Amino acid sequence: MVSDKVTEERLNHYLNLTKMAREKATPIPKEGSPESQQLAVLLRMADDYASDAKHFMDTGDYVRAFGAINYAHAWIDAGVKLRLLDGHGDDELFTLP
Repeated sequence: MVSDKVTEERLNHYLNLTKMAREKATPIPKEGSPESQQLAVLLRMADDYASDAKHFMDTGDYVRAFGAINYAHAWIDAGVKLRLLDGHGDDELFTLP
């Protein structure tokens, strides 16, 4: 079945999925290292997009909310792929290296 609707239920699913990914992924670089500074930028982007998604959802703009939450998850996934975050072997939340 193909779905072409962005529903509140679907948005909540992806918001929760991204929240779980953000909570599960743990930093790998030592604090204060150049890599940890790169990771901080990456996670800030993820958090900002997740915040944007919630804002768009609250204002009824489900299409932009859907796009924003997918960007947020992609930033987290990139951190795992670049080995800045440990995805703890979870191949459902992350694209593992």
